[in-house]
Amino acid sequence: MIHQNRRKELLSQIDDNAVVVISTNPEQFRNGDVTFPFRPHSDFFYLTGFQEPQAVAVISRNTYTMFLRDKDPDREIWDGERLGLADAPEILKLEKALNINLLEDHLAQLITAENVVYFDEKPCDFDRMLSSLLSSYTIKSLQDPLHEMRLIKDEFEMSTMQKAANISMVAHVLAMQYVAPNMFEYELQSVFDAHFVKNNAVHAYTPIVAGGKNACILHYIENNKPLKDGDLVLIDAGCEFDNYASDITRTFPVNGRFSTAQKQIYQIVLEAQLAAIDSIKPGASVHKPHEIASNIIQQGLESLGLLASGESLSTFYMHGTGHWLGMDVHDVGKYQHNQQHRKFEEGMVITVEPGIYIRKDDKINPIYHDIGIRIEDDVLVTNAGNTVLTEQLAKTIDEIETLMSED
Repeated sequence: MIHQNRRKELLSQIDDNAVVVISTNPEQFRNGDVTFPFRPHSDFFYLTGFQEPQAVAVISRNTYTMFLRDKDPDREIWDGERLGLADAPEILKLEKALNINLLEDHLAQLITAENVVYFDEKPCDFDRMLSSLLSSYTIKSLQDPLHEMRLIKDEFEMSTMQKAANISMVAHVLAMQYVAPNMFEYELQSVFDAHFVKNNAVHAYTPIVAGGKNACILHYIENNKPLKDGDLVLIDAGCEFDNYASDITRTFPVNGRFSTAQKQIYQIVLEAQLAAIDSIKPGASVHKPHEIASNIIQQGLESLGLLASGESLSTFYMHGTGHWLGMDVHDVGKYQHNQQHRKFEEGMVITVEPGIYIRKDDKINPIYHDIGIRIEDDVLVTNAGNTVLTEQLAKTIDEIETLMSED
C-alpha cells in the first residue's frame, strides 16, 4: 500500500498524459566474476518496493507494468530464488508482469506518441540502451517531482530511520567501550561491522575511523593506522536498515580522557552543534544551522587565539553543517528554491555535523596540533520543532568519559 500511494501521488503531480519509466541499479562487478551485494536504486525501490536486479517499471494512469526476470531453476540454484512473472502481479500490485528479455519488443506498446515520458538515465549500459528506446518521445526528468516527494518522510520512513539510528547508536557505544591505545583503526571498525551484520543492517557508507591527525582528513577511509595514547579518534559511521540510512559521528579520546586542549576544541564544536539543532523547525531557513554553527566556532577559535578577529574560518571548518538524510546518506532534495534557501518542513530529516580540524602549523600552539573533532546527529523536523533521532548517544565530555570508564 505504501508504494501504491507513492505512485498515485507522483502521477498526481506530473502531466496527465505522462508515463514514468524507471529502472533499478545494475549489478556491479567487484573483480573477476564476483559482484558486490546488490542494492536497488533508491528511486526505483521508493516507487516499487522491488529489490531484484534487472527490472524496469512503467507507470501511468492506465497501467502499472514491470519487466523483470522470470523464474529460472538452474540459475536459482546458484544465485537464489527469484520472484518470477507468475507471482509478481499479486506481490507487487502490478497490472502486468513481462520478461525483462522482452523489453525492447514490448516497451513501445505501453507508450503512445502523445505520452510525455518521465525518465532519468543512469550512467550504465542498460540505461543507455533504455534511453535509446525512448529517444522518439518527449522526455522530462523524473527527479524534480520524485525527489521532492522523497524529501518529506512518511511515518513508515521515520520509523525505519529510527531503527537504523538505534542500531548505529549501540555500535558507537560499543566502540567507545572497546577502544584502547595501540589498537588499529580497523579493529575499532570491526565493532561496527559485527553489530550491523548482527542486526541485519549494512554500512550506509564507507566508515571513517580516524585517529589523531587522520581526523583532519574529512573523507579518511583507509582505517589502517594505530590509535595512539593521548589522541582522539573520530568515527563517522552509520548503518543502512531496510534501505534507509543513519549517519552519526562521535569523537572521543583513545585513552578515555580528554586533554585540556581537546576539551576546549570539543566544547566549541558541541555548543555549535546544540545551537544549530535548536534552530531547526518548520519555517526556518535550511541555511540557519550553518550560520549559527559557523558563528559559534568563529567566536570560539578567536577566544583561544587560533583565529584573528574577522579571519576566515575555512582554515579550520571547511564543510557545510548538514545534508538531507533518507534512502541515500546524502539524500535527494534541493536546498534552494528560486535562488533562495528553502524553509524546513515537517518530515524532513537533516544531519547536523559541525567540526574543527587543526593541522600542524608553526603559527598554532602545538597543544592544538592534529585535533580533528566532528559531532553529527540525525534530526527530524516535526510540527513542534524537531526530534533528534540519535539523541540517546553520549556526546558531552562528561557523558563520554563516564561511558568509557564503565566496565
